[in-house]
Amino acid sequence: MNFPMKFCLITTFFGTHSFGGDAGYVDHLSRALLRRGHEVTIIYCRDAYEVLRGDHPGREYTPPAGLKLHALQTRFPLLNQIWAHQTGGLGAYRQPVQHILNQSRFDVVHFHNISLIGGLELLALPLSSSTVKIMTAHEHWLTCPLSLLWKLNREVCQQPQCIRCTLYAKRPPQFWRSLHRVNQALAHLDGLIFPSKHARNQHHDRGIRHPHMIHLPYFLPEEWVQQTYAELSGEHHRPYFLLVGRMIKEKGFHTVIPVMAHFPEIELHVAGTGPALPQLKSIAAGLENVRFLGLKSYAELIELYRHAVALIVPSLFYETFGFVVMEAFSSKTPVIVRDRGPLPELVHQSQGGLIFRTEAELIQAMKRLYTQDTLRHQFGKNGYQALRQLWSENTHLERYLAWIEDLCTKKVF
Repeated sequence: MNFPMKFCLITTFFGTHSFGGDAGYVDHLSRALLRRGHEVTIIYCRDAYEVLRGDHPGREYTPPAGLKLHALQTRFPLLNQIWAHQTGGLGAYRQPVQHILNQSRFDVVHFHNISLIGGLELLALPLSSSTVKIMTAHEHWLTCPLSLLWKLNREVCQQPQCIRCTLYAKRPPQFWRSLHRVNQALAHLDGLIFPSKHARNQHHDRGIRHPHMIHLPYFLPEEWVQQTYAELSGEHHRPYFLLVGRMIKEKGFHTVIPVMAHFPEIELHVAGTGPALPQLKSIAAGLENVRFLGLKSYAELIELYRHAVALIVPSLFYETFGFVVMEAFSSKTPVIVRDRGPLPELVHQSQGGLIFRTEAELIQAMKRLYTQDTLRHQFGKNGYQALRQLWSENTHLERYLAWIEDLCTKKVF
């Protein structure tokens, strides 16, 4: 295997033109690879962001030195996004993507969120026989047209009704989708990555097949953990619980806000933005201890985590990991998570918080962490230790690069 290696990371949303989640991981991975002397190119689709952004503010993003960025932008973004969605193909993006891939003989091409940058056709693009092709399933796009396994905007999908569900979400059905076609496209890959055991099991149970399906958790970069204990300015707040994330129904923020009526002496700080913001503000009407903070920078989030009693993660759908859990642990802040998807997996591994199923259990968990300092501090310490041992940059990169080397060896023989 060559060193340094040349990586190409391909995803739909990235940097300023992103909504978080998968784009955050791609950013972390690109910086970690650059720090280790590798070359990194990122291809993403600005068209997709411009079509879908609405009034979402652009994220703060400064590319690291040495990163090569290619933002795909066409004269007819809406038309090309409809093509990508309705055909699962590259359309107008084929030529520029193929040109970039041909221009540089990449050692590794790592696909991420490919939903609106070329779909399944992207996986079949011709590359050098020595190039390792891998993909991370950041969402459930391989098995769900809406990517979230969130059925009819009200429950986890157990019995798929994809056409009905897609129409309910006011999107056109994707008639090109079939499990056979998805698995055919995945056969072009050398390996498939899942951020949690739950995500890997869900994909397998729903029919996804590949000989190399591995569990590789996300990580937080070293600079995030180091900055956590830097001297950060900030006012001292009343005690508060924290919600962080994109404001959409399936994140479950609306289930936490009414609970604050039981805690008049404590605040709830809600960081983020999204289409559900007006509804959340309506639910919070009359609750003076609920504050909406808007979209925050990484430095501002660190400050929020540091002083919170606990982070609450009330997701109603199946996350594939839970980035915010790691972020809280980096500040030795415990978490309270819903018993859903991979979230209990993270708490069991770390012993860094509490799990709830009902509103009564949530209230009880909040009371315990607010009133029991020793318990809160122990959970925070446990979470931080788990972050350093299980979800650190070094741990992730060692496994990631060793797996790639193993796949490269398999290709040779």
